[in-house]
Amino acid sequence: MIGFLHDPEPSEGADRLYADDLDELGYVMNVSKLWAHAPEVCDDLFALMRKAVGGRLSLRTRAILVVAATSAFGDSYCALAWGEKLTAQAGPGTAAAVVTGADIGLTEAEQALAAWARRVARNPGATTEADVSTLRAAGYSDADIFAMTVFIALRIAFATVNDALGVQPDAQLADRVPSDLRAAVTFGREPLSP
Repeated sequence: MIGFLHDPEPSEGADRLYADDLDELGYVMNVSKLWAHAPEVCDDLFALMRKAVGGRLSLRTRAILVVAATSAFGDSYCALAWGEKLTAQAGPGTAAAVVTGADIGLTEAEQALAAWARRVARNPGATTEADVSTLRAAGYSDADIFAMTVFIALRIAFATVNDALGVQPDAQLADRVPSDLRAAVTFGREPLSP
């Protein structure tokens, strides 16, 4: 079983997801086991995310957006996985600070990004024109703001499927992230035991 579902039927798509994880990480991620139920949907979702950002957003920017949004949303898996990516870009203290909402180590423009991601994740119907004006004042174009918002929404959709179906963060992931990042993730599902 993976989360609340039984293991998926073997397929070429599932084998490809597993092989990609093994090549990159040395183990198969729990989310890959879940999405192996519909690997083509996973492929399409990630292709849409790439298309939405269209090269506009750096890895650091995407990491800030995902960590801020998924932390506000309460998704431990993506907060840890993207927190690890943010650690590589900005250091473990900054990654942990974005998880907690302190945003220490971010530029003013990046703080505006993180605040926007949290607003979208918590209550998208409560965003205001003033929120968008803050992003413009930080130097982001309307096209950038649109791309960021679509990216956040698609990441939340991905996390929603994982969380709703009971997928826990990988023990290997939890073991390799810095201790201050791990300690900051006090929400969501607990990592699986090794």
